[in-house]
Formats: sequence, structure tokens, C-alpha cells
Amino acid sequence: MKLEELKVYSLSMEMSDRIWEIVLKWDYFQKDTLGKQLVRAADSISANLSEGFGRYHYKENTNFCYYSRGSLYETKTWLTKAHNRNLIPDESYELFNSEIDNIGIKLNNYIKSIGKTSQKQHTDNQ
Repeated sequence: MKLEELKVYSLSMEMSDRIWEIVLKWDYFQKDTLGKQLVRAADSISANLSEGFGRYHYKENTNFCYYSRGSLYETKTWLTKAHNRNLIPDESYELFNSEIDNIGIKLNNYIKSIGKTSQKQHTDNQ
């Protein structure tokens, strides 16, 4: 399997690109304070997934998925702050929240699946 075939990875990449496009339109102060934090958190979701995917041992992959999940919820916090400060309209905010929930479910399912193949192969070889 390739990294790009992971749905949770592609969804997080798409969401972070859309966040980037929104933040680009903000004024300097808004970008420098809230915007940088929001973009970094959103970018970290897919970045941690890719770093974990490239690791040899499944426990390392799982660990990076936990970092990714932390970044997902950090993104939710920054989006809430942006919405509360009238930087993101209601419709976009609701869409992002829905996407975060969907990514969270897919990420949890991916975490549960990591290592099952390796553990089964190890058991079968004994």
C-alpha cells in the first residue's frame, strides 16, 4: 500500500490545503498569531501520518498516528478560535468540524489496524 492510498492521509492533506487558502487572505496580525498556529496544526496531521507510515516498526507508526490525532484536535481548537473571532464563516466552520470528525474516525480505525498484519504473520510463523 502507498501512503497516498490512505484515505485519512488524503483527507487531511485536502483539509490543510483549504485552511492554507483561507489563512492567506487574513491580515498580517491574524496570520502571525492565530493563522500560523492553525496552519502548522493542520499540516502536522498529514505530516505525522506520513512520518509514521515510513517507519519500520508498527509501534513507531502507531506513535506518530497519536501525534497526528493530537494535531487534529489542536486544529479543531484553532478553527474554533478563528470562528469565534469572525475569521471563518459559519458554513466553513461547520464543514471543517464535520471533516475533523470524519478524519478522527478514520484515524482511529487506522490506528486499530496498524500491526494486526505484522502480529498475525508473527503468530503464524511460530
